[in-house]
Amino acid sequence: MDNPTGWSGVGVPHIEAVFFDVGETIVDETREYGTWADWLGVPRHTFSAVFGAVIARGGDYRETFQYFRPGFDLAVERERRGAGGQPETFTEEDLYPDARPCLGELAQMGMRVGLAGNQTARAEEILKSLDLPVDVIGTSDGWGVEKPSPSFFARMIEEAGCPAESVLYVGDRLDNDIRPAQAAGMSTALIRRGPWGFILDDHTVSSRCLFRLIGLADLPHLIRGHNPHEA
Repeated sequence: MDNPTGWSGVGVPHIEAVFFDVGETIVDETREYGTWADWLGVPRHTFSAVFGAVIARGGDYRETFQYFRPGFDLAVERERRGAGGQPETFTEEDLYPDARPCLGELAQMGMRVGLAGNQTARAEEILKSLDLPVDVIGTSDGWGVEKPSPSFFARMIEEAGCPAESVLYVGDRLDNDIRPAQAAGMSTALIRRGPWGFILDDHTVSSRCLFRLIGLADLPHLIRGHNPHEA
């Protein structure tokens, strides 16, 4: 975890709200993608390798399924999994260990805290059931718009209730999270975990992040340091 080279954060306003992407930022999706490999009937290692290759060439992760089953319809297969008693799911155990403590500490600091990601209605209900210490849970299904659409980030800023530059968005993807958040005028923090966090790299984008992270444990401390009267 560090401040990015060449970007001191000087001139960035006081952070008042912190919103987080969900997959691979708050939730470890290892088990979930493993169950998709099982559903397709392919070895998990093979599925993971193809998944990484798709990401590395800048493709949409959903293209992975087409390699194993051409014409694969993710929405239809989600319904089939549910009907077959194998719905997509995650539990408290799938949260990254530093997620809940970080959210809780930020809330105690008086931050408005939210989750906002490309997730299904089912995932939104699961997130709500986990009783996380957040003020807002927003998903693409619930908001009717997906990242990286500017409308998604406009909705997030509206939910934050403060100027865009005072909203920090934390995510693992440069393409879906960081770049569009910066375009919307938000402050950003890139977390290096999950496939996208390790494979994708664009210094012109990452160098403009207020923070670059390897985990969430130190984020509250970093924000206190950035907001002088929070120290």
